Amino acid sequence: MKVLTGIVVTFVGLLLLYGVSDPEDFPAWGDPHSPANASPISQYFIQKTIRDSEVPNMVTAVLADYRGYDTMFETVVVFVAGIAIFGVIRSYEQEDVELQVSRRRPDVIPKRTVRLLIPIIQIFALYVLAHGHSSPGGGFQGGVIMGASFIMIALVWDLETALKRFSEKLAIACAGIGILIYAAFGLVPMFYGDEFLNYGILYKVLPATDSREMARYYAMLGVEVGVMFTVTSVMYLIYALLATRGRMKGGL
Repeated sequence: MKVLTGIVVTFVGLLLLYGVSDPEDFPAWGDPHSPANASPISQYFIQKTIRDSEVPNMVTAVLADYRGYDTMFETVVVFVAGIAIFGVIRSYEQEDVELQVSRRRPDVIPKRTVRLLIPIIQIFALYVLAHGHSSPGGGFQGGVIMGASFIMIALVWDLETALKRFSEKLAIACAGIGILIYAAFGLVPMFYGDEFLNYGILYKVLPATDSREMARYYAMLGVEVGVMFTVTSVMYLIYALLATRGRMKGGL
């Protein structure tokens, strides 16, 4: 079976390399005349992003502003996937045979190391979230890092210890709150007569904003916070469910 798998993977890899080797079918890396770069939509983003939103990172502006609908429903997909996994795997039945879980105290070195690392990891997650306007980052990336910090607690100690800090009910609530935060930034503009997710009008309510451009800047940070809530919670819940066979007890 391993030999057959290796043959299939090698064949598919060679096929993909052949498919991208022809410059007529696949443009060269960084080609300024490629369809993606030559598109008038791409040129608009390149030339007008800072003017429209004061956001230096064009990727974040496209993700959270120009393509706000798509990103909101991507976040909803993450939430629905997490709830679906929870609904399928979560078990409330008491089994006769308990999972064999080591109850020994964690070694001193991993325990001390993780205690030092977790605050740094969580601060870095918030940095990645907040700095996504100017450099690679944002709610999805920050959420994954934040979720990993809670998973580290479960790996070094046990799931019960992690659940004391971030309980099952709180994780489900935070996953839903993230969607509500995102949707709220879309609904508020409608009360001021603008379109859904058209953040510019929020300069009337957001503090320290005196223009539509700065309102879009800060509103994008707000929706990224919502994304982070959902991604952090769903990532943590999926780990907890898979590690405990749905029982949210014991685990790795």
